[in-house]
Amino acid sequence: MIFSTRQLSIFASTSLLFCHATTHAKPVEVHARLAPQARAENKVALTLDACSGRFDEDLLSFLIRKRIPATIFVTKKWLDKNPRGVAVIKSNLDLFAVEDHGEKHIPAIIGSGRTVYGLAGEPDVAHLQREVTEGAKAITSTIGIAPQWYRGASAKYDAEAITEINRLGYKIAGFSFNADHGATLHKKAIADKFKRLQPGDVIIAHMNKPQSDSAQGLSSGLNDALKQGFVFVRLDQVEMQKMPDQKTKRDKS
Repeated sequence: MIFSTRQLSIFASTSLLFCHATTHAKPVEVHARLAPQARAENKVALTLDACSGRFDEDLLSFLIRKRIPATIFVTKKWLDKNPRGVAVIKSNLDLFAVEDHGEKHIPAIIGSGRTVYGLAGEPDVAHLQREVTEGAKAITSTIGIAPQWYRGASAKYDAEAITEINRLGYKIAGFSFNADHGATLHKKAIADKFKRLQPGDVIIAHMNKPQSDSAQGLSSGLNDALKQGFVFVRLDQVEMQKMPDQKTKRDKS
């Protein structure tokens, strides 16, 4: 069969569009829970993102007062802007583990023009490498401990980014329980969510927006969880397992 020049042009354009769509599949959240423990305990993990912005001292003061451990994911931007927050964390490293949230809070999606929640992704793999490694270097130099976990901005990833982050030697920190939806929920909505907390859940919330309701809502929900017998752990104290589905029912609410 002989094609005209116009037909060949259309075929080539369609092929390029198909390749682009295949290469740049929709980014996904990584959902994970704590691996089953030998002893039957109501263990859950609290993880807090410090993206950029400020330091929610009320929230960390509550955690310190109640002796609730947390894994805190910080960016270099946040570390540079919040010396008071850094000092509080460093004074409580028995409670808090500090992990990598990147250098500039750029999502782990690769491709020019791609965005998640209005945040531009990385133009190429080299930029992703810098985001991960410079964030890790900032934690090592500021906190004094090298991170082992990585959580990208928006907590969404494409397949190429996941592969590269793992190749760099970092485990991707998934979650199963979205407590404050980027520090956008009202305090009652946050507290109510904790009524659905289950053993093995990995909670994601935020500690960089003191103007939000996160501190009050989380304090109420976490306090209720303690009363119900939940035991809080850091990610460096447990094993994780990826959930088979990429969207849990409880995370749709």
